Amino acid sequence: MKIYFAGSIRGGREYVELYQKIITYLKKFGTVLTEHVADRGLSKFGENIENDISIHTRDMEWLYLSNVLVAEVTTPSLGVGYEIGRAIENNKPVLCLYKQGSNYKLSAMIAGCENLTLNEYSNIEQVQNYIDDFLNGIQ
Repeated sequence: MKIYFAGSIRGGREYVELYQKIITYLKKFGTVLTEHVADRGLSKFGENIENDISIHTRDMEWLYLSNVLVAEVTTPSLGVGYEIGRAIENNKPVLCLYKQGSNYKLSAMIAGCENLTLNEYSNIEQVQNYIDDFLNGIQ
């Protein structure tokens, strides 16, 4: 299975350690095409490649190659929302994970979308259980 993981990069990096844990867990199910999202070396101002066009082209290629998209959506991110929309448009199963008690309010465009699975969590064990249920349900 090819998994596209989405998490905020330019919108904020406060959950990068969580992204690392999620990606490590997702590797039990297949190849994570977007491991760079958990790279602590990435700043909130961008990635370490030449330009935005290259980032968009690369990420869309990975998204189209993927079987599923798993997104951590606690930190608001235009890019993550865009990736979710494109995944849904291309009939990819989508799991969104949102941290309970966050200072950020979840977008109605995610919370109200019937074409994705949304789970709120309070700890990494819940995240892992949601991933298990989601990925085992589509294999």
